[in-house]
Amino acid sequence: MPRQPRYNLCDLPQHVIARGNDRQVIFFSPGDYAYYLKQLAVVAQRNDCLIHCYVLMTNHVHLLVTPQLKGGLSKMMQGIGGRYVRYINRRYDRTGTLFEGRYKASLVNSDEYLLRCYQYIELNPVRANIVTHPRYYRNSSYRHHAFGNYDPVITQHELYRKLASTCAQRCSRYRAMLLAPQPEPELDTIRKVTNSCLPLGNDDFKDRIESIIVRSVRHKKTGRPRKVKSDPGF
Repeated sequence: MPRQPRYNLCDLPQHVIARGNDRQVIFFSPGDYAYYLKQLAVVAQRNDCLIHCYVLMTNHVHLLVTPQLKGGLSKMMQGIGGRYVRYINRRYDRTGTLFEGRYKASLVNSDEYLLRCYQYIELNPVRANIVTHPRYYRNSSYRHHAFGNYDPVITQHELYRKLASTCAQRCSRYRAMLLAPQPEPELDTIRKVTNSCLPLGNDDFKDRIESIIVRSVRHKKTGRPRKVKSDPGF
């Protein structure tokens, strides 16, 4: 299967997944999670990336990131991957790779899907039957969004801040929003586009992305290829 090209765009959120090699464990102790988050905050700032939401699972990581410079996301992921692998190899006297060769990333239409991605990401431990409620899972951004706990990794997205004018109201609305049922077709859509490195959004959003990068960003269909018009702006 050919490699999916990167979206070398800035100021648009991307849902990122980094998995363990062969889906093997990448976090072995509570200290490993803490080290990853500490280094993530450093490399995100260094590469001008804003992290809005995250969850660290046993064998993979979900991030919702807005790179502010072209190429920033790739540099951030390369930086955190290198630092974390060196740490793990030293700590556990191991060698070799830890992550899959390439992370997966999907551009997200903010107005339509941003907060739904928050829900998808922070409810991962619940869907995996690790915990019964997201507040019981420490290695995610849920406590920041739902209770206002300080998290040095997180930069709040403007759509999250617009939930309410005060922190207490915002957290209350976020808790209600997060625990509302998320339809299975929506979950399936988020999974498919992220694993395929395709944009998450409506046809207009996809048209606009295609006009910038001048290639298709949709699932391939049989028949003649769709023509893409060039457009200098987004």
